[in-house]
Amino acid sequence: MSPNTRLRSKQIVAWAIASVFVLGFFISPVGAFTGPVTGAWFVGTQRVRRGFLWMLGFAVLLGLPRLWRGLSHGGADAVLAYLGWTLLGMVLGVLPFTFHRITSSRLPGLLFTLPLPVCATIIAVLTRAWLPAGAADPSSTKLGLLLPHLAATLGVGAPVFLAFWLAAALVWAWNQEFRAERIRLGAGVFATVCVLAAVFEIFGSVFTAPGQTPLIGTAFVWLCVAAGVAFAVGSLLLARKGQGWQCRPEMLRILRSPATGEALRVVRQGRGQALVSDGGERFPVRDGMPDLRRPEDLTGANEKYNHLYETIGGFYDDIQRVACAFAGFNRDAYVMSYLGQLEVKPGDSVLETSAGTGLNFKYLPSGVSLAGLDLSPEMLVNCQSNLRRRQLHADLFIGNAESLPFADSSFDVVFHVGGINFFNDRAKAIREMIRVAQPGSRILIADETEEHVKAAYERGPITDRYYRNRKQPVTPPVDLVPPEMLETRLEILNVVGKNRFYVLTFRKPDHSDSQTDCATVTAGSTATIPLRL
Repeated sequence: MSPNTRLRSKQIVAWAIASVFVLGFFISPVGAFTGPVTGAWFVGTQRVRRGFLWMLGFAVLLGLPRLWRGLSHGGADAVLAYLGWTLLGMVLGVLPFTFHRITSSRLPGLLFTLPLPVCATIIAVLTRAWLPAGAADPSSTKLGLLLPHLAATLGVGAPVFLAFWLAAALVWAWNQEFRAERIRLGAGVFATVCVLAAVFEIFGSVFTAPGQTPLIGTAFVWLCVAAGVAFAVGSLLLARKGQGWQCRPEMLRILRSPATGEALRVVRQGRGQALVSDGGERFPVRDGMPDLRRPEDLTGANEKYNHLYETIGGFYDDIQRVACAFAGFNRDAYVMSYLGQLEVKPGDSVLETSAGTGLNFKYLPSGVSLAGLDLSPEMLVNCQSNLRRRQLHADLFIGNAESLPFADSSFDVVFHVGGINFFNDRAKAIREMIRVAQPGSRILIADETEEHVKAAYERGPITDRYYRNRKQPVTPPVDLVPPEMLETRLEILNVVGKNRFYVLTFRKPDHSDSQTDCATVTAGSTATIPLRL
């Protein structure tokens, strides 16, 4: 099968799957399965509190018809009681997703998929037992009707467990990018359980006596309770273990204050850590990452676009993957079209400024020391999750690319992809990249052109208000590269139409260099969407 045929096949599959999820909003049996998948994916893209509130808002919005029907329940007391119980049922219905978000992020392999169905089973049994009829989340009733023999023998928790396990398994496979070597074992275990459940459902009448009390169902629920407690305790222990900054000695040696350039050292700060200088500067460690930002870093354009990244950081990668699938683009080929221009060797120290969610790290050769810096904590928190999934390590720093917190000539490779178009001071950011790069190394900068900003971001439902009414158009910063740099080259990458993205490379002179090359403009072609909005 040719590459174009494979891309077209993936495009067709992507649109078919999207159609199923749209139908889930209108057809209840379909929604009973697509709803948990959507919820498990969405809550995984958000911080815990924000995810809970958003999920609760969605639950209330989708439950408005039920709430409206409650207004016809007679007197005021009856109406208030119904509304209160129904809202409580909605809160309980959101709890499994929140529990999944808290407990699953650090679990390896197939264990990632279990907290959601375990908690959903417990909540389904409790709501049916304690809440008045009609107040509980109706999904468990729908699932019980779809799998009647399984529900009769193993209790209502069994169909709920299978549906929510399917949701978590699909999200897990999605996070692993459906790579066969990563999901083969888990997919096999899940498929085996589903086949056994299907056989049991088909021949369930043979095993189910009329009016039989599902004793095995009670045992199954208690097993879920025990598993839920184990996941909660394990999550608490893992969270405490991962609170500190795992600093490599060689990284600490090159750390400098972004304001004064003084060396930094790690000290205890309450239950956490901080970086301090001899001059009394103090930078806290948040979420296992040093926060080296200063108040002036979050002003002007930096503040404006950082707010955008804080809003979309959780689902930034997924938006790109879905857009690529819908459009039939090969994102890997696009990324390598510019990263392939880096000169990276095993053992090199590599820094990416505006690292975002760390997408580029997985394309770099193995055996290198990775470091990333970004102004957005939300983007870097998701970068941490991506690194864990990909079994990579990188030193991450929250900071401003216009004031890099590293000593001179600290890195063998320095590059930047996305974001520089809307920095407060692009020239300063370029000078900082040059300062921390080793003499003789090639530096790379890639971003969108004005054509792409107008075609995509000025028309986007979330991004439009950030990019409209700009005072200046986007221009590749060739004129901001210092004239003493060597081999300066600008390439225009035609991805979705003409002149949509650019890549700018140049070389920092070493002590033996004595001449400067002129900038050149060439055209290339790739196939996907940009890495930063």
